[in-house]
Amino acid sequence: MKVVEEMGSNNASSHVKGDHTLHIHKVGAPPKQKLVKGIKDAARETFFSDHPLCHLNDKPISRKLVLGLKAVFPILEWGRDYSFHKFRGDLVSGLTIASLCIPQDIAYAKLANLDPQYALYSSFVAPLVYAFMGSSRDIAIGPVAVVSLLLGSMLTDEISDYKSHDYLRLAFTATFFAGITQMAVGILRLGFLIDFLSHAAIVGFMAGAAITICLQQLKGLLGIVNFTKKTDIVSVLGSVFSRADHGWNWRTIVIGVAFLTFLLASKHMAKKNKKFFWLSATAPLISVVLCTFFVYVTRADKKGVPVARQVQKGVNPISANEIFFSGKYLGPGIRIGVVTGMIALTEAIAIGRTFAAVKDYSLDGNREMVAIGTINVIGSLTSCYVATGSFSRSAVNFMAGCHTAASNIVMSIVVLLALELITPLFKYIPTAVLSSIIIAAVIGLVDIEAAVLLWKIDKFDFIACMGAFLGVIFKNVVIGLLIAVVISFAKILLQVTRPRTAVLGRVPETSVYRNIQQYPKATLVPGMLIIRVDSAIYFSNSNYVKERILRCLIDEDVKKKENNLPRTEYLIVEMSPVTDIDTSGIRALQELYKSLQKREVKLALANPGTVVMEKFCASKFTDLIGEDKIFLTVADAVATFGPNIELP
Repeated sequence: MKVVEEMGSNNASSHVKGDHTLHIHKVGAPPKQKLVKGIKDAARETFFSDHPLCHLNDKPISRKLVLGLKAVFPILEWGRDYSFHKFRGDLVSGLTIASLCIPQDIAYAKLANLDPQYALYSSFVAPLVYAFMGSSRDIAIGPVAVVSLLLGSMLTDEISDYKSHDYLRLAFTATFFAGITQMAVGILRLGFLIDFLSHAAIVGFMAGAAITICLQQLKGLLGIVNFTKKTDIVSVLGSVFSRADHGWNWRTIVIGVAFLTFLLASKHMAKKNKKFFWLSATAPLISVVLCTFFVYVTRADKKGVPVARQVQKGVNPISANEIFFSGKYLGPGIRIGVVTGMIALTEAIAIGRTFAAVKDYSLDGNREMVAIGTINVIGSLTSCYVATGSFSRSAVNFMAGCHTAASNIVMSIVVLLALELITPLFKYIPTAVLSSIIIAAVIGLVDIEAAVLLWKIDKFDFIACMGAFLGVIFKNVVIGLLIAVVISFAKILLQVTRPRTAVLGRVPETSVYRNIQQYPKATLVPGMLIIRVDSAIYFSNSNYVKERILRCLIDEDVKKKENNLPRTEYLIVEMSPVTDIDTSGIRALQELYKSLQKREVKLALANPGTVVMEKFCASKFTDLIGEDKIFLTVADAVATFGPNIELP
């Protein structure tokens, strides 16, 4: 076999090791890049990877202004091609989600410990603003159960008397800073931050929140008057069963169970047959109408059946002067706003991406963040609390055949009409039916199949899921959220500080080298040890990588000695997965090189990437080990230093 080493057009050599000729290409050093340009390129790739302004290049100022307005207000883009066909679909879907949102809003306001009209205000203003600024065609905007519960629990931690005016002001303050946070994340292009909350943690958090919400609805479902303000499962169940003898109202139980059965049955029918999705979408409104009529006719409210609070008639009053911009509640308002804002943002982006993938259109995540932030800033000034994308309403919106965000405008108009015309009737709505609506809406957040899949795929993900779940149900949603974030970060740190390494062997009858555990038939090369590092090498893992490689070398030599095989003379490190390296990583490789010298083992590297090779050259590491020890592939290194191997 003849091996030809190609080190460039002006530097090539050859030698013979058999009857075959191999061309061995050395890894080239990338050209030096200017420091300022390198920093600019790195910053652009980190924060502007989608090149948002590339379409403005070489455009006149007037055209740039038009395109800029379209970027901020997507309605100017899709509105040009709007047609009667699209309007018909948006009208039907808007009316459908309005029939769902009105009873849901009245119910969700209970979770936030706010009067029902504030949830309706949120479903009037927020969807209207989103229709002009949002880029999703399918998201339906309004209050959602998990965010309402999170907001309510954090607010009551600061102000226990939720009927006080300061409680309402703090809710507006938190909503304002939730919007500011969301806008800042979008404008500063920091959307990648929400990805730190892993899917597994979200699954557990949502399931725990759903269970907590359902448990709290036992108050309305059973007609209990005095109920614990705590949200943990022990306190809630204790409060329920301590009042079993005299606190339960059988009329309320009958109403609640009957309509809960109807709601769950309609959801099941819609899941089995998509033609019945109309029944599922209108079931909450049907339940409210029938139950309210029943209570009004029979005067069941006079017989101990709890009914909803009085809903104030009229459109949103201005609340700009209600926000705490100073004083002792400013700090809590900011903290609550940041937490609820990020959770609301996570839910909205996840929903938007889901439906965008189904319809095969692109969704600008940063633009969505600005839009969601804007609706909450404006909402806080008009008596609304935190709104975001609702999965249940968005699913109904999608199934009803929406074409654009105009369906949100239709929903907003219907809510406005409801506020102006029929709010006096809402006072007869039994709390039992509202509790049934909430339970039916959130029970789907308990995704057992997803948890089982997490167990099968990644045990650490399952631990993250269960940690968040147990934190929510046994403590509160804030602790559960904190556990979810901590476990997500712990997983990242564990993966960064303890990267995987693999011993490679040659796949029979090929020149391919793969993990011997994944490919048991792959054979080790006599006198050589080939190790692949499956991560970037940074200060956080450099010592571990060095020690791991040395440990593999020692263990391999012990095995070879026991089997009377030749000791290892060459260590080849496959660096294809090493996307980056810092000074600590280079120092660790230098120390590895010196340790190998003492053991009379030569070091060779295979396929370092551009960034890694650039840093090798800058640090003179290539001079230390020799440029002739850096190869394009493992096969090249083996062909140069290893025994004669007949290749196919």
